[in-house]
Amino acid sequence: MADEKERKTLEERHQMSDLERLRHSCAHVLATAIARIWPDAQFAAGPPVEGGYYYDVDLEHRISPDDFPRIEAEMKKVVKENQVFERAVVSREEAMELARKGRLAALGERDTPSTFKVDLLKAIPEGEEISLYKNGDFWDLCAGPHVARTGNCKAFKLMSVASAFYKGDSANPQLQRVYGTCFKNKTLLEEHLERLEEARKRDHRKLGREMGIFHFDEMVGQGLPLWKPNGGVMRRELQKFISSELDKQGYHQVFTPHIGKLDLYRTSGHFPYYQESQYPPFAERDALRRLSEEGSPCGELMNHLRTGEVEGFMLKPMNCPHHIRIFASDHHSYRDLPVRLAEFGTVYRWEQSGELGGITRTRGFTQDDAHLFCTPEQLGDEIQGCLGLVKTVFGVLGMAEYTVRLSLSLRDPDSDKYVGDPANWDKAEAALREAVETLGVDYTEEPGEAAFYGPKIDFVVKDVIGREWQLGTVQVDY
Repeated sequence: MADEKERKTLEERHQMSDLERLRHSCAHVLATAIARIWPDAQFAAGPPVEGGYYYDVDLEHRISPDDFPRIEAEMKKVVKENQVFERAVVSREEAMELARKGRLAALGERDTPSTFKVDLLKAIPEGEEISLYKNGDFWDLCAGPHVARTGNCKAFKLMSVASAFYKGDSANPQLQRVYGTCFKNKTLLEEHLERLEEARKRDHRKLGREMGIFHFDEMVGQGLPLWKPNGGVMRRELQKFISSELDKQGYHQVFTPHIGKLDLYRTSGHFPYYQESQYPPFAERDALRRLSEEGSPCGELMNHLRTGEVEGFMLKPMNCPHHIRIFASDHHSYRDLPVRLAEFGTVYRWEQSGELGGITRTRGFTQDDAHLFCTPEQLGDEIQGCLGLVKTVFGVLGMAEYTVRLSLSLRDPDSDKYVGDPANWDKAEAALREAVETLGVDYTEEPGEAAFYGPKIDFVVKDVIGREWQLGTVQVDY
């Protein structure tokens, strides 16, 4: 079992906050309780997440909120028993043997193996440490870290249950995801629950339905909102206001198609870097007909598209490649710069179904997007202009409470995470830092959070109940 020194080393490695560690431990308390009530339950993963924790369960019984009092009562027993969280480092063979005997994420050996734990074990790279955690009779495959005892998890509540595919892949089994939350004491828990109640009153999905602003329809598709007449009025007024501000700052409005050739996104880097978050590419019609006549399977067609052997297209995930082509269509001398292009451009991204949330996280949305082309000497002034524009819009919309995140690179000579000349990265990061300091607002630096093509400034706005939302972004790309 791990001693205190090992525990501290583990915590440093995983960089969990005290609250995350508490919630991670409470997920194990939840799993212990479910295993006591339904011994045949199979468990996948149970991490801490923003606002709480969850555990994915495969169980014939359909868990509903009606089951929560029973589960919570069992969780209280586990907490009252004040079980020690004990850690053991084991060999791959030992862990696999326990999983095959059904002993992982269980109270004892079973006739059926711990199916998901077997799969998770196989995914752990060779040579990487494998650890188990034990509380009472419950053993689980887990990297940790955890609090000292289950007795630390007194202030908890189960929140909801939903369906979730194993590892987020629709080709995998569908599991039951039980969500809960946990705090250091009951006062903090009650305050959190009060905030959630206020959030429910202000839930934009509820208001959007009641006020006739937008609608989601299964016939259209998940994450693809339909804007109704009242929503159309709101969008039109917002666009009119933002357009007037853009005009004042010398922007030119452009319009671009909703699709583009794959070569465009290969050149920009979006296709190789962000394939998993984009809609699948589709083939040019004549090429599709030819491959169909040849009897090529679907998988072979996708490989041809990826390698460029067949001409393909994509729903655009971003507007910047199109704007760059507009800029490149004319000859510009340095006296023509800066050139500022703006568009209310609709883009499409393949968000996982579990990550969708009303109109705050969709698969199709319209950005008030702009791209500025300038000389290195003009960079500082242009960034200042962008920040001033964001500040003006936020002020008019009543978004007075916000902070700024400066996302920087964390360069490694052996890594290809970032593209471009390191000297240009240094200039861009220095210009962004200077502009933020001139803005006179609180900001934090986030090394390693830059996009592959450049550093950026993110504006994070707080709403009336204290939730944070990342809104405006100013990015530099050489």
